[in-house]
Order: sequence, then C-alpha cells, then structure tokens
Amino acid sequence: MNVRPRPRVLTLGETMGLVRAGETGPLRAGASARITIGGAETNVAIGLSRLGIGALWLGRVGDDAIGEAVLAALRAEGVELAAEVDGERPTGLMVKESRVPGASRVSYYRSGSAASAMSPELLRPELFEGVELLHLTGITPALSRTSADLVHEAAVTAREHGVRVSLDVNYRSTLWSVDEAREGLQRLLPLVDVLFGGHGELFLLCDRTDRHHVADDSALLASLADAGSREVVLKRGDAGAASHRDGAYEEAAAFPVEPVDTVGAGDAFVAGYLAAVLESRSPVERLRQANACGALACLNTGDWEGTPTRRDLSAFLDGADPVVR
Repeated sequence: MNVRPRPRVLTLGETMGLVRAGETGPLRAGASARITIGGAETNVAIGLSRLGIGALWLGRVGDDAIGEAVLAALRAEGVELAAEVDGERPTGLMVKESRVPGASRVSYYRSGSAASAMSPELLRPELFEGVELLHLTGITPALSRTSADLVHEAAVTAREHGVRVSLDVNYRSTLWSVDEAREGLQRLLPLVDVLFGGHGELFLLCDRTDRHHVADDSALLASLADAGSREVVLKRGDAGAASHRDGAYEEAAAFPVEPVDTVGAGDAFVAGYLAAVLESRSPVERLRQANACGALACLNTGDWEGTPTRRDLSAFLDGADPVVR
C-alpha cells in the first residue's frame, strides 16, 4: 500500500476544465476533443507529487461536472485538497487547439468563475502546519481584487509561519496590463524567496531606473535579487536556464528534444526546480533537474500529462532514451 507523503508545498489558484482538440487543425463542429483539467499552480502540484514531494492545493471550483473533474483528477495524482465548492459560480473553462503541429492556441472562459471570487477568507492557520514552501503565480492576483488580496495575505502568513515563498510571474496580458502587473507583483517581491520568470516577465518587474542597467541576464537577475527575492530563476525554454542566488550567477543548458506540445513545460520546470530546492541541491543541480522536467513535459500533449515521475526523470538524466517503447 502506497502512503502519500505529507504536504511540503502549499499552492493556491484557479484550476479549470480543459477541452483539447483531438487532432491538428481548427476546432470545428464534429471534431474530436478530450476533456481534462489545467491550471498553473496545480500543474506544479502534480509535478511535485510525481517527484515524491507532497503538495496541497487551495482553491475554489463550481458545483458542476467540470469542478468534480478537477477535484477527481487532482486526487488521482496524489495532490491533497483544501478546496471550496461554490454553488453560485461556475468552474472556469479553457479550450486548446493546435492549428499547426507543435503550436497551440488557448481560449479562456473564466469571467465570473468560482475562482475569481476567492478571498483571504479561504486561509486557515492549519494550512501552513508542516508546510515548507508556498507556491504562487502572477495569474491568481490578476483574477480579481479579492484574489489579489488572498495571494498577498497568503505570502504574509507564510512568512509569519517560517514558510518559504516562491512566485512564478506567469504574466497574462488578457488579465491585466503591464503596469498593473508590475504594481501588483512588486508588492509581493519583498515576501518572495524564489522568483521565476521568462526574460520579458522578469524585466517587467524592474523599476524604471533599473531597466537601464540590466545589460545582460546576470544583471537582470541581480537587480531583482536586490529588490527582495533571494533566489531568481530565468526560464529560457530551449536555451536553458539561469539563476542568481547568494550573489552567484549560474547557467545550465537545455536538453534537446523534439517537442510535441510546449504548454505546461514552464510549470514542469518550476516543479523540478522546487523539488531540488526542498532536496537542498546545488544551484546547478536545481537548474539541470528543472530543465529535464521541462524537456520531458514537451514530449506529450496536455498541460501536465507529460510531467515526469521520479523514475522517468532519473532515467532521462542517466542518459536513457526518453521515449518508452
């Protein structure tokens, strides 16, 4: 009998139903499709769970079939739940199609969703008991004012309980403007221990006076470390990754793969990195494990289905063929 590991990571945010086209090309009437789930925070929670790191998800879904599917899928992946069911608002939905091979387009239907009504009332002190890290993204505070308050209060509470905080910028232009995102996320920076983002996302967080002094990636990461985040991680996709921690800048090359679907690869990267943080790995080992998780996630369609287990990851890093035949 497998015993679930205790939750070491708490995360919160919106998880939606996902309708994914079953074939390449425009999604038209009569086309095949698959219904699954997706959400940046729960993608990370699933990634951690598959690597043997217990995760707890706090969120809200509607009292509907999609909400039931969200909760069932997370339970099946070993993620602990602290979810609230909203009888008045629906679970959000996204539709993904691949009009050309290797490229996806996602449409979101989340206005007025159950998750958009999340507020600090969801927080309870016992949620932080035994937890070592709180993971947040820049998506949740963009959903509504109350969701933004929830994210900030969660970060404050985590620090009060001695829990580290990680933040993936995950900027979504359809949810808020660059200036709104900068203002909202800069408010969080002093509370963040580990900050993730792509180049544009991290540059977005820099003060105007700092933007003239970030001539390269090392300077960019150092400036954000000075702003409060103790560890800053740059996601470069197929160009690898870099980090700044304790005054030291490190880089790691990507693992070359032929991607099937890149959606969710960034979340798998974060899961791999955070697992290595909790395992007290060196900065280079953290980057290498994160890059491997991101690469493996690209070998399958879906937001989280390709996220590796510990066995998958070990085989890949040991040089085994990533394709299981």
